[in-house]
Amino acid sequence: MTDTPLSDEARHAVKMAKKKAARDRMMEKKEGEKGLIIVHTGAGKGKSSSGFGMILRCIAHEMPCAVVQFIKGAWDTGERRLIEGRFSGLCQFHAMGEGFTWETQDKARDIAMARKGWEKAMDLIRDPEIRMVLLDEINIALRYDYLDIAEVVAFLETEKPPMTHVVLTGRNAREELIGIADLVTEMTMVKHPFRSGIKGQPGVEF
Repeated sequence: MTDTPLSDEARHAVKMAKKKAARDRMMEKKEGEKGLIIVHTGAGKGKSSSGFGMILRCIAHEMPCAVVQFIKGAWDTGERRLIEGRFSGLCQFHAMGEGFTWETQDKARDIAMARKGWEKAMDLIRDPEIRMVLLDEINIALRYDYLDIAEVVAFLETEKPPMTHVVLTGRNAREELIGIADLVTEMTMVKHPFRSGIKGQPGVEF
C-alpha cells in the first residue's frame, strides 16, 4: 500500500516544524547577556536611522539611554525633536557637532568639537544607570583623525560597564573598531534619490 502524498499545506507544516525544532535547539544554547559594541557603517543609507531605532526601543522598555551627535548637531532633525520634546526624562540628547567638515571649513574647531563630544560620551558610558549610548557619526570623526582611535578602542574595552550597549555610526568605520565590536552591519547603497537630483527630505533623511 503506497503512502498518500502530502498536500502542499501538510508539507509546509512539516517543514516549518523541523525548522522550529532546529531553532529551539539553537536558542537553548543562547543564555548569555552582555552590553554590546555595535557598529553601523557603509555607504548606504540607514546607519543613524538604525541607531535611533534602537534608542526608541530602549525608551519603550524604559531603559535610560543617551545620544551624542558628532556631526549633525547643527541640524534640526525629527529624532532630536521627538526625544527632547517627549522623552528627555529617559534619553539625554547632546548635539555636539556643527555640520560636516566641508560645511564648517575649520579643522581646529571640528577637532575641538569632536573632543568635546567624546568627553561627554565617556561620561555617559561610564554611568551604570544608562543602558545604551548612541555615538552618531563618530566614525566620521575617527576617519579624519579628529579623535584618537586607540583611545576610543581602549576606553570601550576597559571602561565600558559590562551591561552597557554602545552604538557607533558613520561611514568608513576603522578596522580597529570593527575588531572589538560584537555586531557590525555594513549598509550597502544600491540606489539613492540624491543621485537623481532629489534633495534630502523630512521624515526620510532628517
